[in-house]
Amino acid sequence: MHYISTRGHPERKAFCEILLEGLAPDGGLYVPEAYPQVDGIMLSRWSGLSYPDLAFEILSLYVDDIPPVDLKTICEKTYTAQIFGSREIAPVRPLETGVYVLELSNGPTLAFKDMAMQLLGNLLEYELAHRGEELNILGATSGDTGSAAAYAMRGKNGVRVFMMSPHGRMSAFQQAQMFSLQDDNIHNLAIEGVFDDCQDIVKAVSGDADFKRRHRIGAVNSINWARLMAQVVYYFHCYFQVARNGGTRVAFTVPSGNFGNVCAGHVARMMGLPISSLVVATNENDVLDEFFRTGVYRVRGRADTFETSSPSMDISKASNLERFVFDLIGRDARRTKSLFGDQLRQCGSFDLSGDPAFSQGADRFGFCSGRSIHADRLATIRDTWERSGTLIDPHTADGLKVAREHADSQTPMIVLETALPVKFAETIREALGREPNRPRRFNGLEDLPKRFKVLPVDAQAVKSYISETLQGAG
Repeated sequence: MHYISTRGHPERKAFCEILLEGLAPDGGLYVPEAYPQVDGIMLSRWSGLSYPDLAFEILSLYVDDIPPVDLKTICEKTYTAQIFGSREIAPVRPLETGVYVLELSNGPTLAFKDMAMQLLGNLLEYELAHRGEELNILGATSGDTGSAAAYAMRGKNGVRVFMMSPHGRMSAFQQAQMFSLQDDNIHNLAIEGVFDDCQDIVKAVSGDADFKRRHRIGAVNSINWARLMAQVVYYFHCYFQVARNGGTRVAFTVPSGNFGNVCAGHVARMMGLPISSLVVATNENDVLDEFFRTGVYRVRGRADTFETSSPSMDISKASNLERFVFDLIGRDARRTKSLFGDQLRQCGSFDLSGDPAFSQGADRFGFCSGRSIHADRLATIRDTWERSGTLIDPHTADGLKVAREHADSQTPMIVLETALPVKFAETIREALGREPNRPRRFNGLEDLPKRFKVLPVDAQAVKSYISETLQGAG
């Protein structure tokens, strides 16, 4: 298995190389040269596997430069009942007729990002130890990636984390989760902008080849293929729980901002998992909904990126969309580079509405979309609580509202849970007039001392901070 850049860089790379690298040298995202194919016999064989064993089988299709015995050990170390609360790791619960919720928020930081980040932390520690090297991770978060990365990497040998977040735009719980960590290898940078500014800085720093090489900069955002690969596993796991007769097609609705989580569903579908549709659910920052409805991908500036009650989706530049568009236009790397490297930079948008590939894309790739606003979130949280006694967070509410619009009686619809409601207590109080349940280990979290550095929207300022920190640590 080799990996290539969506923008055509000529070098083919092995998994462990791209694990440590993040973005490709030409600014593209790494994808496998071809998606491994899964047939009915394999699905039948996998259907009774435990989560760590299923993860090993799927990851083995993408990773051939880690010995199988070591990869299996990493999967078993990652997906345990101690870390994720149950042997099922990601249980599926029925919510209403034909609609299910895939529980992805039982990990250390109560968000779906733990599912991939815990694996990534163990993969990085393994490979760095194997090479005798260190890695400085630069990341951006709109809320949950940062804490998931910090909890996965804290105390890891050879790894430091520099995590940027939009200053003042996360929930109080999310801020406290990140900023209260006092580990020497975790550094939180509050950027005076929006998430997209943080993401742009990651790309700018990664694009400085000399700085990246000298300071051993890597990535944990979903631009890192390993994150996406890990998320593919729970689509298969969920399918086996819902489609027990083995022949049923299922649909997934995924709350989405940066397109990473639903892109993993796209990969699973390309591998042969029987997915009838992938429904992208956005909030008021609806750049993805606009794209799938119209073919126009139009990024928004800072002033046009709304601050909403589902803040982890307050994103107007969906980095992982590049992987899907690469597939959509026939894996044409030159054209992908033109769209994402040239047109977006010059015009802030591109238009595929007249391309036959886009008009045929819904049938070929199964994508559709919808959006939700604050009033919808409140109504969905309230309605779900009253009808089933189930409390959902505002991002999952975005997903459920859109899922109901696309559900049909013939196809099971699975909504991917984003986080536990306690992370967004203010919205839960507004919707229900009550506090969400809080795991005991998080009591008093918001009162803990916080450690973070406020920086301007300036890649050079971030590079200077990294250099000075590493010099001081040396």
